[in-house]
Amino acid sequence: MSLQRSWTVRIIALVVLVVVVLLRVGWHRHARPAVQQPVPDLSVTSPLNTPGGGTAPDDAYEVYSALYKEPMTEPILFSDESVTDIPQVNGSCLQPSTAEERALMDAFVAANRQAHRWEAKFAIPAGYRLLSREEAGEAQRCLETHSQNASACAPFKGILHVRFLGVPGFDQAHAHALVSVVKMCGSFCGSGGIFEVEKAGGKWRRSAASAFTQECSWMY
Repeated sequence: MSLQRSWTVRIIALVVLVVVVLLRVGWHRHARPAVQQPVPDLSVTSPLNTPGGGTAPDDAYEVYSALYKEPMTEPILFSDESVTDIPQVNGSCLQPSTAEERALMDAFVAANRQAHRWEAKFAIPAGYRLLSREEAGEAQRCLETHSQNASACAPFKGILHVRFLGVPGFDQAHAHALVSVVKMCGSFCGSGGIFEVEKAGGKWRRSAASAFTQECSWMY
């Protein structure tokens, strides 16, 4: 009697095991893989730096003049054409979490939909030089080749970077802004980033780091 009961228990256990296996196989066979949403190409859906923006707005010069007020170990060269880029990290490197940050992001994108031309209106004690886009390209080639063409590279002696500035996007109170700086040390050498600045005591300064822009620094 005990032997028959033992075999009955074994058969039941085997049946249960077979049912479990079949159910798992069936679930995996019919389960649909997660659909990954494609990341939109911002250069198509939200292009920046398109021609025709005219001269840069006057309030933009005060911001960059404050950021470059301290002496540097190299001559300051700016491209006279505004350039900015928003790296695509999960769609966009900018990750606003408040209505104020979203408004600031929208203002920054709107300010840089078109390229603007910088004029010699920066107030930088150490001085600076504005380069045309063609001159900026030549300076990058000189950096890349270590000034092998001595005569062509003479005007850029001692430089380490060419800087491309984006137009700041301001909040309504003009107390905060998003800015963009790209520093190029060659055609395929450089770094850049988008960061927030704030006006305190009548002077612009860089804001404390936050999740809003922490993914917007890059280097290559």
